[in-house]
Amino acid sequence: MQIESPIVYRDINKQELCVELFSHFERRQQVKSCWRKEDGQWVIRETPFVDDWGPEEYRILVRCLRHTLENSGAVFGAFQAGQLKGFVSVEGKPFGSKGQYRDLTSLHVSRDKRGHGIGRTLFQKAADWARSRGAEKLYISSHSAVETQAFYRAMGCVEAQEYQYAHVEKEPYDCQLECRL
Repeated sequence: MQIESPIVYRDINKQELCVELFSHFERRQQVKSCWRKEDGQWVIRETPFVDDWGPEEYRILVRCLRHTLENSGAVFGAFQAGQLKGFVSVEGKPFGSKGQYRDLTSLHVSRDKRGHGIGRTLFQKAADWARSRGAEKLYISSHSAVETQAFYRAMGCVEAQEYQYAHVEKEPYDCQLECRL
C-alpha cells in the first residue's frame, strides 16, 4: 500500500508563475447542467459541454495571476509531491459602494484531486487573506455549473448584493456571488 504525500499549502510567487507550473494540473470539467437567471428566478438548465483548458488558456492564466501579484493581490497553491494540485487568487484592490469586496478571481482544483477538501482549504486561505486586509466580503464571479455552485453554497456564498458589471460583461453566464467574512 502506497501512502500519498501530504498536501502542502503556500503562497505562489511571481518568479515561479509559468506554464510549466501547471504541467501536472488538469483543468477539465464535464458539465451537464448550469444555473441560469430567467425572469428574475434561478433555474437549472441542461447545458452539456466540456470545459477543458489547453496551452493557450494556461498562458492567459499565468498572465492574469502575475497581474494579480503585481497589484498587491495574493495567489495560494496546494502542492502534492511538488506538483500543483490547486490554486486560488484574490485581488488586492477593494471595490463596491463601501470598498467592502475583494475579488476572488480564480479557484481551481486539479481533476484528480477534487473531493479531497483542497478547494475548501484554498477558499479559507483566500477569505483569511482578504479579511486581514479589511475586506468584509469576497466577491466571486463563478462558473454556473451545478457542481460549482454547490461548492460555493457550501462555503456560505449567496448571490451578490452588488454586481461587478465588468465580470458580468466578460462572463454573462457566470453566477455573481459574495461571501461575508
